[in-house]
Amino acid sequence: MLASRIGELLIERGLTLGVAESCTGGKLGDLITDVPGSSDYFLGGIISYSNEAKVQLLGVERVVLERVGAVSRQVASEMAAGAREKLRADLGVGITGVAGPSGGTARKPVGLVFIAVSSSKGSFITRNLFRGSRDSIKKQSATKALEMLETFVVKHY
Repeated sequence: MLASRIGELLIERGLTLGVAESCTGGKLGDLITDVPGSSDYFLGGIISYSNEAKVQLLGVERVVLERVGAVSRQVASEMAAGAREKLRADLGVGITGVAGPSGGTARKPVGLVFIAVSSSKGSFITRNLFRGSRDSIKKQSATKALEMLETFVVKHY
């Protein structure tokens, strides 16, 4: 199981993790905490669904939200960095997107999700376009975040 492998990696390397989720609504944190012993490395998650929560809880710059919108590479990056800082974690993950079935536009369609992994060694951000139901998009997003986290830890630690 992917979440178990990541847990083993984090324990091996003595790393901690915090997450910030928007469109996934806690799905990533749920996958992580399905692993027994995850409290050894998982410090917590912040579900920042509204823009105001992103600003107040994670320190996302209001001007960035106004300029590029919540569903953007920049906001995912600031969410990941905010999770690291607020939870005092070595690694942070940020997820923001449009899970649907409504809310999409021509520029930001349903299924568009930005995911960022952040650490003191840098960050890794992807733009993803998932298909399917709201639940499927949330699951795909959380799984992709775990895959990115595994790749990042293996490459940088």
